[in-house]
Amino acid sequence: MIIEILQEIFQNTYTVVLAVIAAAFIVQLVLRRIITLAVHRRISRHKNVTAADARKRAETLGSVFRTLSAIIIWITAILVILSIFEVDIAALMTGAGLIGIIVGFGAQSTIKDILAGLFIISENQYRVGDIVRLNGGGGEVAGVVEELTVRITKLRDLDGNLHIVRNGNADIVSNFTFNHANVNLNLSVAYDSDIDLVEKVINDTGTKMAAEPEWADAIREPIQFLRVDDFADSAIMIKTLGEVEPAEQWAVAGEFRRRIKKAFEKAGISIPFPQIVIHEAHKK
Repeated sequence: MIIEILQEIFQNTYTVVLAVIAAAFIVQLVLRRIITLAVHRRISRHKNVTAADARKRAETLGSVFRTLSAIIIWITAILVILSIFEVDIAALMTGAGLIGIIVGFGAQSTIKDILAGLFIISENQYRVGDIVRLNGGGGEVAGVVEELTVRITKLRDLDGNLHIVRNGNADIVSNFTFNHANVNLNLSVAYDSDIDLVEKVINDTGTKMAAEPEWADAIREPIQFLRVDDFADSAIMIKTLGEVEPAEQWAVAGEFRRRIKKAFEKAGISIPFPQIVIHEAHKK
């Protein structure tokens, strides 16, 4: 019915084909905009989600829905064009079904990737913009998620290399930027150090850093003395812990290390280095 109307309007088969292609482009552009707005509006209704998490989730879901809608639009456009040229769609679909069964046996890994991708997206395991480590498929890779589709994940590592990981190979997923992050540092002090003084210096340094405007937005809970963690060969190991915003743990940890070294030096607290004592045996 629609095809007959188009043919009556344009009077030329090839003009009708061009009209179908143009309509597909327009529908795709309109749907992209609608999907983007709908996803952002839906995600923004969740009250317990931070703005950063909402943006990542919306960007990830929007990308997937836009891709799926584009596939549906162009498959529909192709079928319409085939109908214009009076191709037997039923026979074509029957043949395609048989071919699909044959190809399906050789495409099990692709199906596995797609199913894994659907679970990653639906379970919100990670989003575009997250920093993750994927372990599986014979190796480990970490980086920022630049793109997430139902089949692959694209990661950019610290050296700028782009890694393309099939979703079916991501057996273990570590997300370093989901909801919040911790700064978990081990510090070493000499055995003759006053532990009470060490605790005070650590707590004062962490509290002062968290109160500064430069770091106040990044630090949720200041880095504080947690416990005496171990008696190592050359030092007493001190465990410290703080809570920060996602993806801020590395910058905060680096700045705290710089400050605590200066604070220890000022307080006369030594940071020892490994030592080996060699006893020489004297011959009689």
